[in-house]
Amino acid sequence: MIEKTLVLIKPDGVQRGLVGRILARFEDAGLKIAGLKMKWADKEFAMRHYTEDLAKRRGGHVRKSMVEFISSGPVVAIALEGVNAIENVRKMTGDTEPRAALPGTIRGDYSHVSYAYADSKKSPVKNIIHASSSKKDAEYEIALWFDRKELHSYRTANEDHIF
Repeated sequence: MIEKTLVLIKPDGVQRGLVGRILARFEDAGLKIAGLKMKWADKEFAMRHYTEDLAKRRGGHVRKSMVEFISSGPVVAIALEGVNAIENVRKMTGDTEPRAALPGTIRGDYSHVSYAYADSKKSPVKNIIHASSSKKDAEYEIALWFDRKELHSYRTANEDHIF
């Protein structure tokens, strides 16, 4: 199934100069970039990304911390397209808690912070990247971060090997 998903390279990934290396991983895996832009999200926009549902699932303090963090610097938003893109991107990004992310995943290779450490510092978990967790989330998040005219359809050389 061909699907689209949203990836955000968070402020820590942008500040550390990891954008190119992360993009290359997705392209090397055969995923197509359908949309790409840099945005500095304000807190109001960040709260639309990290919805009330997050507060219900993980607590209001977690949502507040994530909103503060994602609005602290520029973010690179990427709409990716490919076969089972949501599942495959989630596998590539690794566990949300960097300490538990396996080597070879983006979080496993570029971060190592634990929830306990972040909590002890009263700081967000700096985990480099966000990836949509479901089809519903992907649709909502792509529509939030991109206007329809910012999403592009084209054929890549990889598609000749997939279809």
